[in-house]
Amino acid sequence: MKNSIYPCLWFDGQAQEAAKFYCSIFPNSKIIADNQMVVTFELDGKKFMGLNGGPNFTFNEAVSFVIDCDTQEEIDHYWEKLTSGGGQEGNCGWLKDKYGMSWQVVPTVLPKLLSDPEKSQKVLDAYLKMKKFDIKTLEEV
Repeated sequence: MKNSIYPCLWFDGQAQEAAKFYCSIFPNSKIIADNQMVVTFELDGKKFMGLNGGPNFTFNEAVSFVIDCDTQEEIDHYWEKLTSGGGQEGNCGWLKDKYGMSWQVVPTVLPKLLSDPEKSQKVLDAYLKMKKFDIKTLEEV
């Protein structure tokens, strides 16, 4: 017996639109199944479900998706795409997309920089002032 765990995202009638939006942003992504109520899709090979559940529930920061980025180009790509069309920038690499879903766009080098005892406080001070992470700035502090 195979057990799969994947998120089900509750939308107010925008599940198909959101799935198409997300699939256009992430590599190795596709819509697997679609009907009026539920759309199943993959983002970078990971399964998601979008449910047209109505207006009863909305997204909040209690749940977010983390995108690890190796390069500034990746950070810029995800930041630009996910904030487009009405998304909102947050602090410290956080943003909300136009559907209200929270994302963290994070450089993979951050844990290494924060574990350097001589630089960690400067790195922390620098990134607490940032919205979108700037890898070069973090490495040069």
